[in-house]
Amino acid sequence: MSEQTPQLHLAYGPHVRRGRTTTEVMWLVNLALLPALLWAVFVFGWQAFAITLSAVAGCVVAEYIACRVTRTPVTVGDGSVVCTGILLAYTLPPGMPLWMPFIGGALGVFFAKSVFGGLGYNLFNVALIGRAIMMATFPVAMTTAWLEPRYQDLGSAIDALTGATPLAAMKDTPAGVAPDAFAGVPQDMDMWLSFLLGLRPGCIGEVSVALIALGAAFLLWHRIIKLYIPLSVIAGAAVMAVFSDLPLIYLLSGGLWLGAFFMATDYVTSPATARGQIVFGLGIGLLTGIIRNWGGYPEGICYAILLMNMLVPALDEWFPPKRVAPESGAPS
Repeated sequence: MSEQTPQLHLAYGPHVRRGRTTTEVMWLVNLALLPALLWAVFVFGWQAFAITLSAVAGCVVAEYIACRVTRTPVTVGDGSVVCTGILLAYTLPPGMPLWMPFIGGALGVFFAKSVFGGLGYNLFNVALIGRAIMMATFPVAMTTAWLEPRYQDLGSAIDALTGATPLAAMKDTPAGVAPDAFAGVPQDMDMWLSFLLGLRPGCIGEVSVALIALGAAFLLWHRIIKLYIPLSVIAGAAVMAVFSDLPLIYLLSGGLWLGAFFMATDYVTSPATARGQIVFGLGIGLLTGIIRNWGGYPEGICYAILLMNMLVPALDEWFPPKRVAPESGAPS
């Protein structure tokens, strides 16, 4: 009887497989993001859709060129770079020039993904790096290119808002004085309901908390994400909301929910264990509140996620998975 030679297989984690491909996961995520895009088109017009296409195109072109230059298989079809473009567009004002998202998407993919070796090797969330680059490169457009929502008069032309977004309005209001109204918010509706449904100004994909939650429920149903990170992010932000005069509006404003469910949960840039994910999420929520409350920028979820991305290797080291010892008598 011949003796078999033992084989040792070496590979990067995670080592537990579910039989679901990266392509399947990423296109399901893209599908979950679709309702928010349709709502953005309703609220802001076709400009929102055009910006999304521009961002996706920039990401796809950069990915294709990087794969060709490095002579690696072209990975555009797996859906990951399309997801990056959609998420980047969702963090942008709906009135900015169409060429800017293309540049932001291309630079984000190059600096945060391609130079690290492609999908699975990036340290930072690629879409948020693209947004950070755009914030530094196009600061005027990123902070002023807001559009008036069209739901009050669908037949009217879209004009630029002269007022601030809700988060900016709350930040500019003196301490202890809650703003009576926000520009672009229906005054005949409960304010919290208008924020929940998405009847307000803001970035393209962040305005409707309800549709973001619907997309997140779709991902939970398919077991693509878990609730450790999103609930921890919201819990950390809720702690910081006590310093606001409108804590509920504080939690429904900005990109908090989009970041919590669709960006912080990125497999590559988040911890592997539940304990690490809880600490990761709490850190994002607290940092978001610190930036919102005392920083010079009304929104903080983007930089909070990027800062916590840097701690992911440490969190994986501090909170390793539990090793289960084999039962007595079981073959080792």
